[in-house]
Amino acid sequence: MAKPRWSSLDDPAASARIWAHYRRMLRWTAELALGIIGVVWVLLYHEFGLVSIHMYIATALGLGLMIMSIGALMGLVFVSHDSGHDETIEDPLEDETWR
Repeated sequence: MAKPRWSSLDDPAASARIWAHYRRMLRWTAELALGIIGVVWVLLYHEFGLVSIHMYIATALGLGLMIMSIGALMGLVFVSHDSGHDETIEDPLEDETWR
C-alpha cells in the first residue's frame, strides 16, 4: 500500500495563506473588471450615445461575470499547483505503459 501523500492544503496555516492569496487575486480581478467595464462604457457612449440604460447594464453584467469567472478558474488552477494538491492524486494506471 502506498504512503498517503499530503498537500499544503492539509496544513491549516499554509491553507490560510494559500486561500488569502486566492482572495487577493480575486480582488485584483474585480478591480480589473471594473476598469475594463468603465473603458467599454466610455467607448459605447462615444460610439452610440445614450441608447438605453439596459444596454449598459447588460454590458457591465456580461463583462463582469465573464472576467470574474475567468479569474476565479485561473486562480483555482494556481491554488492547486502552488499547494501541491495536484501531486496528491493517486493514479491507478501510473505503472502501466501505453503502446
